[in-house]
Amino acid sequence: MTLLLGHDAQARTLIDAARSGRMHHGWILSGPKGIGKGSFARALALRLLADAAGPPVEGEGLSVPESHPVRRLIEAAAHPDYAELAPLEKETGTARNISVDQVRGLGRLIQSAPSLSSRRVVVIDSADDLERGAANALLKTLEEPPADMIFLLVSHAPGRLLPTIRSRCRLLRFDPLDRATMRMALKAADETLSPQEVDALVRAGDGSPGQALRYAGLNLSEIEQILGSLAAQGDPGNRQRLALAKALALKSAKPRYEAFLERAPAFIAQAARTRHGPALGTALTHWEKARHLAGVAVILSLDPAAVVFELAGHVAALAPDA
Repeated sequence: MTLLLGHDAQARTLIDAARSGRMHHGWILSGPKGIGKGSFARALALRLLADAAGPPVEGEGLSVPESHPVRRLIEAAAHPDYAELAPLEKETGTARNISVDQVRGLGRLIQSAPSLSSRRVVVIDSADDLERGAANALLKTLEEPPADMIFLLVSHAPGRLLPTIRSRCRLLRFDPLDRATMRMALKAADETLSPQEVDALVRAGDGSPGQALRYAGLNLSEIEQILGSLAAQGDPGNRQRLALAKALALKSAKPRYEAFLERAPAFIAQAARTRHGPALGTALTHWEKARHLAGVAVILSLDPAAVVFELAGHVAALAPDA
């Protein structure tokens, strides 16, 4: 489980609490999107249920042997003491929120006694996607939780959850991964990545392996190199901007074009962090303009070549002599 890298402290906290009998019934796993909170919640649920089925699993972290029967049951969606809620897919292929019917569907698990161990676990990924009625239905259970039942709520923005849900859960924070851990995670996820691509993905991910892996296979290192050149030297003759606009406007380049829409404003934002005074003001001005343009480009079906040329111009404006 690649995205569990860097979360050893959180694992120790919860495993120790469970073994001591002091495991709280509700936990909010909080942090930026894409850093492995969902993977952590599922791995924790597996470990808790495996330990409760006895004898406790040996070893550090949340690892459970591949041959463990609890692992096989969960992977087959057949464990009677485990449930997971996530947004369902509509017929159009787009995701929707977690509905009240999904939460009410937990009734069988909540009302029955544990079958294979002394514990039941529910993972909600993510709690941010709960519809209002679903959140209220969940709250009723959190107010009077069944014995030995644990709720693991993944949340990218806990402030958006009902205050009453937050008050009944304990918060476990997950920070963005450092660069060394990011490299380990990316290499473990895709051994074919070149060192240059790994470096580019680390910068793009900004501590989030899930975010970084969205760009895998798009030769992001080349885009990052061009952005860096524009920011350092500008583009007086517009040659780099024109070449980039021509390349990303091709129909076959659509995934790279969409990646560029995300990376150009983010690149300017990252550059702004190292600036002060007038240089910081310039960076923020161009970041705001780039962010707005990138945000409406697809919605308004703007010409890709023109969008790339203008966005690259905002990056070039960061150059010292621009």
